[in-house]
Amino acid sequence: MSVVAEEVARSPETEPDALAGFTIGVTATRRREEFCALLERRGARVVSAPAIRLVPLAEDAGLLAATRDTLAAPVDEVVITTGVGFRGWMAAAEGWGLSVQLAEHLTRARLLTRGPKARGAVRAAGLNDHWTPPTESCEEVKQYLLTQDLRGRRIVVQLHGEPLSGFVADLRGAGAEVIEVPVYRWLPYRDVSPLRRLITQAVSGGVDAVAFTSAPAVLAMLNEARAEGCEEALLAAFGGSVVAACVGSVTAGPLLSRGVPVIQPERSRLGSLARLLARYLPVESVTRLVAGGHDLEIRGHAVVVDGELKPLPPAPMAVLKRLADKPGHVIARSELRTVLPGGPSRDSAEHAVEMAITRLRRALGPAGIVETVVKRGYRLACEREGMM
Repeated sequence: MSVVAEEVARSPETEPDALAGFTIGVTATRRREEFCALLERRGARVVSAPAIRLVPLAEDAGLLAATRDTLAAPVDEVVITTGVGFRGWMAAAEGWGLSVQLAEHLTRARLLTRGPKARGAVRAAGLNDHWTPPTESCEEVKQYLLTQDLRGRRIVVQLHGEPLSGFVADLRGAGAEVIEVPVYRWLPYRDVSPLRRLITQAVSGGVDAVAFTSAPAVLAMLNEARAEGCEEALLAAFGGSVVAACVGSVTAGPLLSRGVPVIQPERSRLGSLARLLARYLPVESVTRLVAGGHDLEIRGHAVVVDGELKPLPPAPMAVLKRLADKPGHVIARSELRTVLPGGPSRDSAEHAVEMAITRLRRALGPAGIVETVVKRGYRLACEREGMM
């Protein structure tokens, strides 16, 4: 794991609506509906923005050439990184009339599977797997191989959407002949407008977390942000209030290499990622305080007042969060004006602040939570000691 405290990662998920009040961006393409449903069942508001699309290479000359290279001589090890990739390779070989020959060839090699899905695909093909790393990471597969004498050994590596340059280079540096099998590749999603909107929301704090299920999706989002001139702002958001949640270490790699903190589950599963978000956000992304004698829990787009969830529009929420930065302290109207979405003009600023305060009080319900200090501004009716 990267940034998840042990007590958060292992704590039970206490409420079925643990994500109520939070907005989570989802960049997945494959199994997108399933993952969004896992989050929505826990109360989250989901922003779906597919970042990539899968392009099969069954007709690609590069895959055919790699397959023939594999068959040209005995193979010692085959590294299988994904179940869908291995199945695609076998399906393509069947289309070329090479599936029987390829399967027989692989029976004489040691098959190293990165995780349970890859292992399941191997067994479904009637083949025997040799070893799967406990961490389900390519790094552990590489270290496993590097503990052996690789000089003169032929190793096939099934790629999973992007080059494994360091992995392959280290094996070749140890004396192995490495055959790269590009079973499929990723391209940017055809309609990038949802991804652009998600980038804007992340930069502005309109989402509480962005969930990534593949490294290519991370790269696609960063590349689009760079094209829009806001990559640094996006990285800063991930380093601040927006949580970057990754399904596993491979997915987290591009963000970690840029110094971005991430959270990731111990097991690389969509269900595990959804459960982790449901445990992490209510602990790490919530402000709790007592104001006017009422318990407040400030979440991404809602506030829980005495246990009752109350969604808030952007302007009242922005004002509430600013007041909560210094509970009990008076915040001037001029300062509250700066946090309002859209940046109202100076002439309309005072009216906009008053309207936001009015809407905030109406949404909160009980009177006395937000106080007016005449000619000075507004405050939450609490002292610092009231912080929970």
